[in-house]
Amino acid sequence: MLRLSRARLLAALLPLAALAAVACSPRETPQASARQVDVSPGEVLAPAGAAHFDDSVSTFADRSRIRGAETAKVWLVEVSDFQCPFCKQWHDASFAALDSEYVRTGKARIAYLNFPLTSIHPNAQAAAEAAMCASVQDKFWQMHESLFATQQRWEGQSDPMPTFDSLAVANGVEPKAWRDCMTSHATARLIEADRDRSRGAGVGSTPTFFIGDRKLEGAYPTDSFRVALDKAIAAAKSH
Repeated sequence: MLRLSRARLLAALLPLAALAAVACSPRETPQASARQVDVSPGEVLAPAGAAHFDDSVSTFADRSRIRGAETAKVWLVEVSDFQCPFCKQWHDASFAALDSEYVRTGKARIAYLNFPLTSIHPNAQAAAEAAMCASVQDKFWQMHESLFATQQRWEGQSDPMPTFDSLAVANGVEPKAWRDCMTSHATARLIEADRDRSRGAGVGSTPTFFIGDRKLEGAYPTDSFRVALDKAIAAAKSH
């Protein structure tokens, strides 16, 4: 049987992905694109959002949305919007597999940056704050999972807060502290910092990903991420 190298597999996958993988945008929805970029994942993350602030809320929220071993040299940075259907598409198809194969094995770390497209997704900002207020209590990834799982329930609600409240409580947050965080919009500045540094890195749609020297815009197939991660890991080992 003919076996494609990882590099050839990526070349074969990308034309197909461009037909199927799309992204949410305040403009017309673009097709997916993948290209080399001058900015690295580390530069997208730095300076850390909490570095702009001196409050413990931002510090804990910023730290807890990073997943993986500190010894991992490769980052997968996900720039996402909880109300974007293509972000949910990628999450449902790829997140668990990549988390199991790369993050839990210590090969890579993943960080989530908020990019709520409020002009087309009216509940996206509140969803981001719900996740980040859960992150203050080290419950970001549980809330992240719940928000995508229930997106079709809350995306059209005029007031999604009761739904977000029930999700947060179900995920084990201390209710009063989470509600105080929400009513005071304590994580809003951190979310705005996410949006600013993402724009500075050329992000205009969600989901967008940074892996090594590649920027992937759109809900690419899982194998496209495996190829990019393997390449970045190999490059990191050679340095």
